[in-house]
Amino acid sequence: MEEPEKKTEVVLLACGSFNPITNMHLRLFELAKDYFHETGKYKVIKGIISPVSDAYKKKGLISADHRVAMAKLATKNSDWVEVDDWESSQSEWLETLKVLRYHQEKLLSPDPTNSLQNAIPVAKPGRKRKQEPNRHEPIKKKNQSPDIKSVPQLKLLCGSDMLESFGIPNLWKLEDITEIVENHGLVCISRAGNNVQKFIYESDILWRHKNNIHLVEEWITNDISSTKIRRALRRGQSIRYLVPDAVQAYIEKHNLYSPESEDRNAGVVLAPLQKNARDSKN
Repeated sequence: MEEPEKKTEVVLLACGSFNPITNMHLRLFELAKDYFHETGKYKVIKGIISPVSDAYKKKGLISADHRVAMAKLATKNSDWVEVDDWESSQSEWLETLKVLRYHQEKLLSPDPTNSLQNAIPVAKPGRKRKQEPNRHEPIKKKNQSPDIKSVPQLKLLCGSDMLESFGIPNLWKLEDITEIVENHGLVCISRAGNNVQKFIYESDILWRHKNNIHLVEEWITNDISSTKIRRALRRGQSIRYLVPDAVQAYIEKHNLYSPESEDRNAGVVLAPLQKNARDSKN
């Protein structure tokens, strides 16, 4: 009877463009949840989709307002995956690590609603907590900080392409990669037979923290991608059953993807490449 209480609670965070969100994005959460539950050691309590801001400057990236709206439509019937628009509403691009820190602070907050209005700013951890009443946790002996064991583990959910992007020069800071895998952990969904394990082996940072990288093999092959969805739309081809029906209806209503939209940010260097290359020179 005590077994459920012994399980470590996990929150899955997926960052990305979601341009548009597809059925594959939603499948990542289900695959990760199955993996953790089958270990018997974890209980996934929440999934969070965090679309990147327009400042990311990726080619073909449409307005965050539309991407967030589609993600919310896609998760409307989910009882555990939700959309958070904090990252997408930022005027500047934020490193994934900062997004993880933000959501970690929300999990540490004693506020049970964990609303965006009451969340703790990333740059000032702990300040808000001291002002919050302790009535939600009357049994705790330590009032200054929550019991670490009771705080869910926040893990970054991604596909193998994101993990392998760690090797692209100036796309990620080495210290950010280290903190992500050391303090949070990765859940990487990969197709059976790919080279993710080889990539981890060849990276000293990832190998050092390999026990905090969960590799989940996707045995039911799903090759849906946002890029292919946009290509089909530009060519007037059907995307039905590739995205949720509500997302397809939204795209059609707003006539979102076209040759013109795909040229957006053409020739513009990605924000992380700009920033990290500039920082490395200084």
